[in-house]
Amino acid sequence: MTVPVDDPFTSPFLKALVRQMRAEDTHGSWDAKSDAEILKAYLLTREQRREIPILGDPDPDVLWRLELFYRAVGLAIEQETGTIASPMMKMSHEGWGRIILTAGRLVVLSKHLRDVHRFGFETLGKMAGQGDRLVQEGVAAIARFPDVVKA
Repeated sequence: MTVPVDDPFTSPFLKALVRQMRAEDTHGSWDAKSDAEILKAYLLTREQRREIPILGDPDPDVLWRLELFYRAVGLAIEQETGTIASPMMKMSHEGWGRIILTAGRLVVLSKHLRDVHRFGFETLGKMAGQGDRLVQEGVAAIARFPDVVKA
């Protein structure tokens, strides 16, 4: 369950996600856009989700946003712990797969993904809450097994 964040732009995860997205904008076409406008692509209302077929192939843009989401989780973990958390994603053409984040030899996050073509959040607050929860889980794993990280 995702706990919404009251002010999503105070979220360390969301700040990391915005930095990741702006770093991908090599031509400066998003320079005039606000952070909320850039993150709008992650928003998907219930009505919009219902319009998307249950079975479908993920669009390359959706896969790109998914990868940026988990890279931002890794970046936020790194900012909090000083340990690099690198994502690895394996996705089928049908929109299911797995993502892991590793820090040293430790798997700090392991998540099965399905229906990736429907990836999105109802609000920025819910997205920030989900991202912050994943970051805290990764930080807790690193704190619990520091020797594995350093091995």
